[in-house]
Amino acid sequence: MATKILLLEDDRLFNETLQDFLEEEGFVLNVALDPYTALELSYANKYDIYLFDVNLPYESGFDLLKKLRQSGDLTPTIFLTSREDRDSLAEGFETGADDYMRKPIDLDELLFRIQAILRRQVRQERMVFGEYSLDMVAKTLYHNGEALEVTKKAVELLVLLVESGGEVVRSEMIKNRLWAAGQSASDGSLRVYVTQLKKYFPDAIVNVRGVGYKWQFEGH
Repeated sequence: MATKILLLEDDRLFNETLQDFLEEEGFVLNVALDPYTALELSYANKYDIYLFDVNLPYESGFDLLKKLRQSGDLTPTIFLTSREDRDSLAEGFETGADDYMRKPIDLDELLFRIQAILRRQVRQERMVFGEYSLDMVAKTLYHNGEALEVTKKAVELLVLLVESGGEVVRSEMIKNRLWAAGQSASDGSLRVYVTQLKKYFPDAIVNVRGVGYKWQFEGH
């Protein structure tokens, strides 16, 4: 069954561009230009993913998602926005967003992020890598059944890389996911957690210079 997406974007031309691209990739789209229409569609249909603009007429995408979350709607959501401040980024994730993309949107990257979210919906609770196992829900790394003392951010990084399915995860995306607004998120601090993981997986975490990192474990 094709993945069904609700797209909310008030820029008509950009809305049509996204719709054309995603439909060519095999997705089924319903589109809205305002949050009230999107809310009605969300009640009438079941979607696999929401793509919401933030700056909208009448109310923001944040406000709309708050209503949906309060009603018990847990549909994965990606915000598309021209906002660049960290307060907006924090508000988006606190509202219940799963991802956040700044405009102008790279369509190929949007496709990757949609695919990554879909993989997370059907992910295994535990994955095994030789002598190591990763609890994807509790975010705990084990060696021969014994929990390892690995920092929370290092394990969150490992989960993000594993979920990427071998695709390159951009450094900016990693920092946005691992660090909350107001926290220091430098390339140096990211390398600290990469180094922690390389202690256990020296060859599986690949640095794609100038872009980010990817998971490359034989068999996974």
